[in-house]
Amino acid sequence: MLEMRPDCEKCGKDLPANVHGAFICSFECTFCANCADKLDEICPNCGGDLLDRPLREGAALAKFPASTERKHKG
Repeated sequence: MLEMRPDCEKCGKDLPANVHGAFICSFECTFCANCADKLDEICPNCGGDLLDRPLREGAALAKFPASTERKHKG
C-alpha cells in the first residue's frame, strides 16, 4: 500500500491523497505536478520515473489514512 505522502518534497505544496496532482517514483518520493515537470518527470533522489499518483478516496482513505509525515526540508 502506498504511503500517500502529504507534501511535495521539493516545494512543500500540500498534496492530499484524494486530489490529483501528485507524482511518485517507485520509492514513493512525492512531488507536485509543477516540480515534476521541472524535473522532467525524473526523481532527483533515485533517478526513477515520476508517474501520476493514484487517488485514495472515501472508505479506503478512511480505513487507510494518508501519511502526515511531511518530507519537505524547507
